Amino acid sequence: MWDDPTQAQKLMQERNYLESQINALRTVTQEFEDVYALAEMADEEGDELSLDEAERMLAKLRKQAEKAELEALLSGEADRNDCYLEIHPGAGGTESNDWAAMLMRMYMRWATRNGFKVDIMEEQAGDEAGIKSVTLLIKGENAYGWLKTESGLHRLVRISPFDSSARRHTSFASVWVYPVIDDQIEVEINESDCRIDTFRASGAGGQHVNTTDSAVRITHEPSGIVVQCQNQRSQHKNKATAWNMLRARLYELELQKREEEAAANAASKVEIGFGGQQIRSYVLQPYQMVKDLRTHVESPSPDAVLDGDLQPFMAAALAQRVVE
Repeated sequence: MWDDPTQAQKLMQERNYLESQINALRTVTQEFEDVYALAEMADEEGDELSLDEAERMLAKLRKQAEKAELEALLSGEADRNDCYLEIHPGAGGTESNDWAAMLMRMYMRWATRNGFKVDIMEEQAGDEAGIKSVTLLIKGENAYGWLKTESGLHRLVRISPFDSSARRHTSFASVWVYPVIDDQIEVEINESDCRIDTFRASGAGGQHVNTTDSAVRITHEPSGIVVQCQNQRSQHKNKATAWNMLRARLYELELQKREEEAAANAASKVEIGFGGQQIRSYVLQPYQMVKDLRTHVESPSPDAVLDGDLQPFMAAALAQRVVE
């Protein structure tokens, strides 16, 4: 192991992670036994104050157990990895483009408040507002584990700010999440199956917009998967990143196939491609409600959800996915 420092470091990180999970279980178990003994003794002696204290300790311990249980759900093959998150608006022009931009902000806010780092790998601005597409790289422990259940269609109902008649509009955008993979995971790609296109990067202007065709798009024709990268000024670097993104997408496709084989009728299964399962509805008018259509978790505060308060939805979807 020590002949390969990189591998040694990864193994030590994995060991420390597993140790922390085991210690969390041991701590909850030991504290529960202590509180139970205290409550039993207090009950025998009729000590109401000690019983009240034991009840408070149990309530605190329950929260610790729920947190440990939630973290235990993040035990999938690639859950600990960084991930890519793609957002594409549905039909509807400016309305859907703006909705895609709102989702981009929501996930960036969620990542920031939970200690993850976000890089924008590719972004295409809408003609009037919003975005036509974006790919985010989200880095941090369990990034893919937390976000993997966000893949699918997201629906928005609101009074359109772009409609002079102030009519209610429904917009859709698709979210796709797939894990970053390292050299330890082998994914074979036949380059003759791929079409590579180069184009001029687009962006907000200034130094971020190239004057050469540095952006790269790779289409994997057998699967129909398309990836693109434009965050580097060098076409060579963008191409290398795009190949890594394609490998990650194909790996995620294989994970999906395994999951479908293990649970063919799972309600949380996400179809491959844009026409995926609608997973969440965000209603701003005529009432205020965000509802997950898989787990039926609801929030009466869409502003908070769109500001990154996604943890209740993610936790419920993870638990449902593990059970299924």
